[in-house]
Amino acid sequence: MRRRAMHGCSMPMAEMMRAGGAGEPGEPLLFAFLSGGRKLVGRGMARALASGTAATLAARVAAFFRNAPADAVLAGALPFDRSAGDNLVEARQVSADAPEAVPFLAPPRWGLRPDPSPGAFARAVAAALGEMEAGGLRKVVLSRSLLAETDRAIDLTALLQRLADDPAVTAFLVPLPGTDPAPRFLAGATPELLVGKAGRAVRSHPLAGSARRRADPAEDRAAGAALERSEKDRREHALVSEFVLDTLAPYCRSLSAPEGPRLTTTATMWHLGTRIAGELKEPEVSSAALAAALHPTPAVCGVPREASARLIRRLEPYDRGFYAGAVGWCDARGDGEWHVAIRCAEIRGGQARLYAGAGIVPGSDPAAETAETAAKFGAFLRALGIETEERGA
Repeated sequence: MRRRAMHGCSMPMAEMMRAGGAGEPGEPLLFAFLSGGRKLVGRGMARALASGTAATLAARVAAFFRNAPADAVLAGALPFDRSAGDNLVEARQVSADAPEAVPFLAPPRWGLRPDPSPGAFARAVAAALGEMEAGGLRKVVLSRSLLAETDRAIDLTALLQRLADDPAVTAFLVPLPGTDPAPRFLAGATPELLVGKAGRAVRSHPLAGSARRRADPAEDRAAGAALERSEKDRREHALVSEFVLDTLAPYCRSLSAPEGPRLTTTATMWHLGTRIAGELKEPEVSSAALAAALHPTPAVCGVPREASARLIRRLEPYDRGFYAGAVGWCDARGDGEWHVAIRCAEIRGGQARLYAGAGIVPGSDPAAETAETAAKFGAFLRALGIETEERGA
C-alpha cells in the first residue's frame, strides 16, 4: 500500500515548503529542492508521468492529477530539446525535511577531461559570431562540458548538501531516465527561477550577463559594477527578460518588471537579473504548462530560438540532454516552481558530467566567454571536493 508523508494534508505545497513537514526517511531519496530555508524532498518511486514533449506536457499533467491523490506532487526534469521526452515522477513520500546530514569524506582521486577543449570551445564561439555577422541571429548560448570520474560512487546526499551551502541558489537532485549500468540523476545549484506559480500569482527571475566573483572585496565590487555598466551584457539580458515577459503576457491579466535589471550574486558569479511578477487570468493554469511554454529561454538557447537551437546542435559535440532544460515540481493545484537547469551535472555512479554555458552576442570575445564557462564550473567542482586549480577547464 502506498504511503505518503503528507497524505490527507490540505496545506498548499508552497506553504509546506516554507513551514516544514514530517517525513519518513526509510524510502530512498528520489528528488530534492533546497533553497535557503525552503525544502521539498521526495522519497521512493510511486508513479512516473508518461514521457512526452513540451507540446503535450500541460495535457499530460492535467490528466495525471485527475487520477492522483489531492496531495500528489510531480517533480523532475524537462529536456533542452522541446521535441525530446521529459522525466517527471511522483514520490511515495513528500516532505519538507532535508536529507539527513552526512559527513563529507575526503575526496577521492579524480580524472578530469574537458569536452570540448577550451580551445575548441573558443573556436565554436568564433564560428557563432561569424553566423551573427551573416545575419539572422541575435544571440546564441554555447556550452561545454567537463567529465569528472572517480573509482567510487558519488554520495548524492553529501553532494546535495554542499551544493545547498550557497543561499543564493536552489540546490536540486532529480532522477533521469535509464538505469544501466547505474541510476542517473541531474544535480545542481541553479540561481535562475524560470517560473513560480501560487494561485494566481506568477513570478520569474531571468538571468543573463555574467562576471566572475573576485576574492579581493574591492576587485569584486569593481567586477559587479563593470557588469552593471556593460552595454553588451545589458543587451544580452534584455533579450531574455523581454522573451519571458512576451511569453507570460498571454496568460496574465497583469505582468511587470518594475525594477528592471539589477545585480544579483551567487558565491562564485555576478549576474544581471530582472524580477518579473504578475497575476494570471486563470488560476488553474499549471506551473508545468508555464514552464513548457518558456523553456528554453534565450538565457540558455538564443534568439531566434529555433535557429539558435539548430546552430547549437551543429557546434556542440554532444546532446545536451536535460542540461539547460528545466527542473522543478507541480502539485494538484497547478502551483509549483521550475528552475533553469544550469550549474549542474549528470551523475551516474562515479561519473559526473558538468555543464557550463555562455551567451554569445555581437561583441563577445571568444577568450572571455571561455573563461566565463570555466568560472561557472567552480561551484560544482568545489561541491565534489575538487580544488578549482585542478579543474583543467
